[in-house]
Amino acid sequence: MPTKVLIIDDEKRMRDLVKLYLQKEGYIVSEAANGSEGLELLQGGNFDLLLLDIMMPEVDGLTVCKEVRKFSDMPIIMLTAKGEEFDKVLGFELGADDYVVKPFSMRELVARVRALLRRSRDKAINKQVGEKISFPGLEIFINSREVTVEGKQLVLTPKEFDLLVYFAEHPGKVFTREQLLETVWGYDFFGDLRTVDTHVKKIREKMRQCSQKKQYISTIWGVGYKFEVTE
Repeated sequence: MPTKVLIIDDEKRMRDLVKLYLQKEGYIVSEAANGSEGLELLQGGNFDLLLLDIMMPEVDGLTVCKEVRKFSDMPIIMLTAKGEEFDKVLGFELGADDYVVKPFSMRELVARVRALLRRSRDKAINKQVGEKISFPGLEIFINSREVTVEGKQLVLTPKEFDLLVYFAEHPGKVFTREQLLETVWGYDFFGDLRTVDTHVKKIREKMRQCSQKKQYISTIWGVGYKFEVTE
């Protein structure tokens, strides 16, 4: 089945160039000139990956990313001319999977698209129907990508879910930020260590909204993090 990619960017020249390169790779590419138009396309079609510009009129890319995460876990790569760390952290908090600063190499972009699609497909293939990870007060349903804390539904972004699953699969083991970046995000992820801290913080905040009693991710000062159930 052909892979479908959507580009949302208000620069026509950029859309045309990216579309040209992705079509050469065999992808079916659709495009939208603004966030509103892009959201309409996303609601009406099944896409495998989204390339999303941040700075756009009407509805900006960060808003689009936040809305998409309410109904889809498709991989999202943010495209922006802004390189400030604040934008990167906020983008990841809202559910972006990768981040490319303009101007960028088209070969690099294509490589990142391939890598994200490959990891997305591998996860789908490897998930076993009904597989579940359980700890006191916590249940993680691998196949449906659902999490409950004290019986309450926990709404996580795709990357937050992947990180929590990795922790839960290795209870008691201490991981450095570098190890988590390499394993959960992938060797080809171009990010910084604060990305891990941001995701751990968001997971903890969401868990606390469901339960004030238990904690599941502990900070090991000077090293990194580990998964353990504490009260």
